[in-house]
Amino acid sequence: MVENVIWPAFLDAERSRGEGRRVSQDLAVADPTVDEIAQAVQQVGYDAVIERNKTYPREYEPRGRVLVKGADDASKTDLLGAVAAYLEVIRG
Repeated sequence: MVENVIWPAFLDAERSRGEGRRVSQDLAVADPTVDEIAQAVQQVGYDAVIERNKTYPREYEPRGRVLVKGADDASKTDLLGAVAAYLEVIRG
């Protein structure tokens, strides 16, 4: 089973593509948290495990990461798009 990793920088509207953002600017949200990302992953239908003391290699402050279990059937791009859409709904 492959675990997908989602770092907050992948979905952060304040980051450029070069700084690690992996979704389009219109799907990205400002400063997403691992708790919000994990909640969105669960809404999509996968299990999420939060690792809080992890630091994205392009950042200096640890913001954590979310491990997505059971997403073998989805591509990383599709998974990130779905999670980003749910983040918009969660934030209202």
